Amino acid sequence: MTFSILQKEEITPEISKQISELFNVLNAEISQWDIDQVLSQGNEFILACSWENDELIGMASLATYKVISGYKGMVEDVVVSPEQRGKGIGRKLMEVLINKGQKLHLSEILLFSGHHRKPAIALYTSLGFNLKNSGLYTLKL
Repeated sequence: MTFSILQKEEITPEISKQISELFNVLNAEISQWDIDQVLSQGNEFILACSWENDELIGMASLATYKVISGYKGMVEDVVVSPEQRGKGIGRKLMEVLINKGQKLHLSEILLFSGHHRKPAIALYTSLGFNLKNSGLYTLKL
């Protein structure tokens, strides 16, 4: 099993397909952007991946942004294939993103998780994340 940060030039049609399929495990109802499209937008987007025998078995992303209150990162789309769960892959992916955030000198890393996702919340808190007392509001455009 290997872990890496996927670089734009490494994306092949097969890797793009595997990313799309794994994202569907997380939420098949969300309309996806193609990974090439995401990485070519000029925004800072880090995609940590876990591989086994050239098969994508886990991924987590970190989008970074600069605002008056600091240089921050937002963890998005953490997913491990169902047959690979419980092996520490999610933890390692998060550690890769945290390490990258430290190297970028981020002031804070944020993430959102549904209250029903107990194993994910246990992972995040064990890594030092704390529940922030705030409301999340969304406006679909």
